[in-house]
Amino acid sequence: MPLMRGTLEFATAVLEHPRVTETPKIVHDSDAALVAASQRGDADSFGQLYQRYARLVHGILLARVRPTEVEDLVQDVFLRALPRLRDLRDVSRFGAWLAAIARNIATDHYRHSHTQPETSGDASDPDEQPAKSGFSAGNEAAEILECIRALPEAYRETLVLRLVEGMTGPEISERTGLSPGSVRVNLHRGMRQLREKLAQCESRNAARSENWKVR
Repeated sequence: MPLMRGTLEFATAVLEHPRVTETPKIVHDSDAALVAASQRGDADSFGQLYQRYARLVHGILLARVRPTEVEDLVQDVFLRALPRLRDLRDVSRFGAWLAAIARNIATDHYRHSHTQPETSGDASDPDEQPAKSGFSAGNEAAEILECIRALPEAYRETLVLRLVEGMTGPEISERTGLSPGSVRVNLHRGMRQLREKLAQCESRNAARSENWKVR
């Protein structure tokens, strides 16, 4: 079977697995065993890796691109990884290897779209807009996410993985290849900066609200 045809059929089988927003049952084989089987062309094994690592990829992308674009890019990450998997020699580095692919795709997407990932896309002056009197849970979560995305890259990625994707510190370390100490530092410093930014946002909203009351 030609390589391209085989890869496309393999990809089709893998992507029949549920998307990131679903949480199917995962077979408890080791990652190394699943990677080795995937390198031999086992679509089910690669599907299991997809299920295990989708949150990681989703979080890495969410820290860099708009939320509405993340789901499709998750698929792109695994499609790009698939034909390169046979070249991965150290199967224990699969998570770090996949994370690097996700970051590269996010960077490529950013360059192609010419869109700043840290901004909401609203070019108008925020002081000329009425402050919202209250926030729904969704609006508040979106505001917090925007604050996270304004942090330095190392902090925002780790915080998104922890706060949005629900991964533990040890999970983040294991999946990304970062040392446990680096993860702890990123979370600690990131949370401190996030609190400062949220306080600044709250102050700005309060000031704008007062300005509109005067008007």
